[in-house]
Amino acid sequence: MQELTATQIRDSFANADERDLEILELPLEHIVADWYHLDFLAWQDRSDKSRCYVVAEVDGEPVGIVLRALQKPARAYNGICNICRTMQPGNQVTMISARKGGEAGRRGDSIGTYMCADVSCHQNVRLALPLAPNEYRADVDFRIDNTARRMREFVRRVRDGD
Repeated sequence: MQELTATQIRDSFANADERDLEILELPLEHIVADWYHLDFLAWQDRSDKSRCYVVAEVDGEPVGIVLRALQKPARAYNGICNICRTMQPGNQVTMISARKGGEAGRRGDSIGTYMCADVSCHQNVRLALPLAPNEYRADVDFRIDNTARRMREFVRRVRDGD
């Protein structure tokens, strides 16, 4: 991923309104990020854990989206993230939605998927061991490439209002 300044990150959001940009808190990690090894930048809002952000390179340009995690009680069963395909225990996978960009978003349309609740997909696919006993562990490079591709596709769908 190309190195981004705080201004570039803020300017990249495709589905954010003025209020979203006012309350946006950049992660401290963006200052020391190893951008060359970063597939996408994702973080939870420190003041509201239900609000998350993702910035990914789509068609050579940074595109950011604002996400909302479903607030509900912990689950007793496992879930699989649709982005990193990692099996997580309990409430660590949740429904996350994003208001679509453009006219569709102004009408209130949104897209949702099951995702790691803390948007830690980038780190999860790099773990050497499976997170769950019955999880199949594919080649790490294969998982990294596919996680990045699925996140870019999700960001593109939000941006384009598909």
